[in-house]
Amino acid sequence: MLAPEYFIGLLSGTSIDGIDCVLVDFSLTPPKLVNTLSHPIPAALRQDLLFLCQDQSVSLRLLGETDVGLGRVFAEAVNLLLVKTGLKPSDIIAVGSHGQTIKHHPHGAYQFTMQIGDPSTISELTGITTIADFRSKDMAAGGQGAPLTPLFHQGYFGSEIVRRAVLNIGGIANISLLSLDSETPLTGFDTGPGNVLMDSWISLKKGLPFDRSGEWAATGLPHAGLLERLMKESFLALPPPKSTGRELFNLSWLMTKLEGLGPITDAGIQSTLLEFTARTIAQSTDWSSRKIEEIIVCGGGAYNTALLQRLQMLIAPVKVISSEQAGLAPDWVEGVAFAWMARKTWLGEAIDCGGVTGARHPCLLGGIYRSESDTRKGI
Repeated sequence: MLAPEYFIGLLSGTSIDGIDCVLVDFSLTPPKLVNTLSHPIPAALRQDLLFLCQDQSVSLRLLGETDVGLGRVFAEAVNLLLVKTGLKPSDIIAVGSHGQTIKHHPHGAYQFTMQIGDPSTISELTGITTIADFRSKDMAAGGQGAPLTPLFHQGYFGSEIVRRAVLNIGGIANISLLSLDSETPLTGFDTGPGNVLMDSWISLKKGLPFDRSGEWAATGLPHAGLLERLMKESFLALPPPKSTGRELFNLSWLMTKLEGLGPITDAGIQSTLLEFTARTIAQSTDWSSRKIEEIIVCGGGAYNTALLQRLQMLIAPVKVISSEQAGLAPDWVEGVAFAWMARKTWLGEAIDCGGVTGARHPCLLGGIYRSESDTRKGI
C-alpha cells in the first residue's frame, strides 16, 4: 500500500463568503478528497476585502494589513483541518493557496492579477511549505491568468465515452469544454457573472449572503428591458480566451443598468439577474457543434435549484448534473484543483494552459514558500 501523498488546497472565491480548505491524497487515482473544512472570514476583514476589490484607489497600509490578516485566517483554517484529521504539519507535503483575488486586469500594456493572503504568513503559522500566486506566471507568458481549473477538470472529470463540459458557478462562472479526442481540444473561459450579482442584490435588499435555491428569484419575473441592457455588455461578445471578475460585474455596474428603467420590483431584479446568469452561460458555447452531452456543475451555484432548472431549459437536450454525481461535491472542486496545481509545482511539472488562457507555452505555476522544517527535496 502506497504511503499517503497529502496536499492541502486553500482558497476564498469571488463571493468572499468563506475559506474552503481541503485535504487531498494524491497517492490514489483519482486523487481522494480525505477531509474538508469551511472556515469563516471575519466580518471586518471581509469588508476590507470587498473595499479593495471595488475601489480604484486604496491605502498601501490597508492592502498590506489585509494581505497579512487574510494570511493568518488561511493559516487558522489549515491548523483547524490538521486538528480535525489528527495529522501533523510534517504529514503534509504542501499547501496550495489560491488566495483572494482583489484585482484581475488581463488587458492593456501591463496585464496583472493580484491575489492576497500572504503565503509567508501561512507557511510560518502552519509549519507547512506553501505554494501560492498561481496566476501571475501564466499572465507573464501572455495568458489571461484565468480560468486555471480546466486542466484539473479534464483530468478528474474527463471521459472517453461522454462529451462533457464542467461549469463552475462561483462569483464568476467559468466553463471547461473537455476533450474527448484530438478533434475537440480542451478549452475554457469565463462566461460572465455566476453568483456575484445575485448575491450582491439580495445582500443589499434583504441582508442575506445568498438566495438559497433561488427562492427569492422564483417569486419574481424577469424584466425584459433590464435583461436587454445586461445582455449588451461587451465582455459577453468577446471570443475566448477571456476572463473577468468583480472589476466588471458588481453592484455599481448593476445600478447603472437600472437607471431610467421605471418601476421594477426587487424580486423582479433578482429574477432578471438569475435569467442573465443562465443566458450568459447558455449562449457562451455552441453546444451542438461541440456535441456536448453532459454538463457537470460545481461551485456554490450548483445549489441554486432555480438557476439550474432554467439552465437545463435553455440548453436541452444537454444534461445538467451536479459534480456530486460525478464523484466530487460542488463545494470542494476548486479546493482540490489548487491542491492539484500545488502538487504540479512541487514536482516541477509545467501546466499547458495555452488552449484555455492563451499562454505562449506551458508554465510552472506558483511560487514556493518553504517551511524551515521541510526537508523534502521537491524543486
